[in-house]
Amino acid sequence: MDTSNITIETKNLCLKGITFEYKHDIFNEFTSEITTHMFPKPADQIEETEEFIESSIKENKEGSNFQIVILDKKSKDFLGCGGVHNIDRKTPELGVWIKKSAHGNGYGKEAILALKKWADENLDYEYLLYPVVDENYPSRRIPEFFGAEVAREYDERNMSGKTQHILEYRIYPKKK
Repeated sequence: MDTSNITIETKNLCLKGITFEYKHDIFNEFTSEITTHMFPKPADQIEETEEFIESSIKENKEGSNFQIVILDKKSKDFLGCGGVHNIDRKTPELGVWIKKSAHGNGYGKEAILALKKWADENLDYEYLLYPVVDENYPSRRIPEFFGAEVAREYDERNMSGKTQHILEYRIYPKKK
């Protein structure tokens, strides 16, 4: 399933397949502060962001990924990125990040709700993985909103070299 041209609109957001149009937004907003509780690290050079976007576009077209940019529905301002990763597996993974200046508006939760609904309507999955660093309480509230519970815990060294304790939530599909 080619996910590169999919657009999802919610009350406040527009989620659409990632493109090079947003490379400067991603490069400038995906900071060390944003990635404190994440596996990836910020790009040192814009070329790293371009490589990420190129790879994401390829994976979207191949149907192994649904990597999106998150935009304000009205202004079309860039707010962050997210996705459903490994959509060709029985246990895809949800992820989201919102730029610092847009924190506190519920955009992460709104984006994940839309991605979960999309997954329920388009994927045959056992459960969605939602890994969160244990001390990242705002992000933990998202899977807990779905009633998800921690199914597994493990330590992981992120790309910045920091070891983090991960809580892996499992979000199950909506009953059809």
